Amino acid sequence: MANEAVLVFETEKPIPFTCLDWVGIEKGALLTLSDPFTVATSSADNQVFVGIAAEEKIANDGKVKIGVYMRGIFKLKVAAGNTTTVGQDCVLRGANAIGLYDTLDDEKGLVVGMALETGAAGETVLVAVGK
Repeated sequence: MANEAVLVFETEKPIPFTCLDWVGIEKGALLTLSDPFTVATSSADNQVFVGIAAEEKIANDGKVKIGVYMRGIFKLKVAAGNTTTVGQDCVLRGANAIGLYDTLDDEKGLVVGMALETGAAGETVLVAVGK
């Protein structure tokens, strides 16, 4: 998978969330939340962020639970055409990528975490997920 999140410091244990049996989820995928308590891999801007996959989920393996990190320090990829600034909030900017929060992102649930490094498009930066 491209742009997978890399765990640097585990600050909390993963929480089991529901996932669909027929869906595959890679370890390190940035996940979105839907009702009820169900996760899927991010695919677009402005999706509700819930956490990062702590394990791989193989499609059609019979499993309907996956461990999700809701907090921790991770290396995350900055999306094309985006940046991060140390101390500023980040949001999902496509599949497994982040960018700066802006005034159009004032909906609740979009913040991934706080950038611990400044970065340009294509770079990986440390992010305090779930701050």
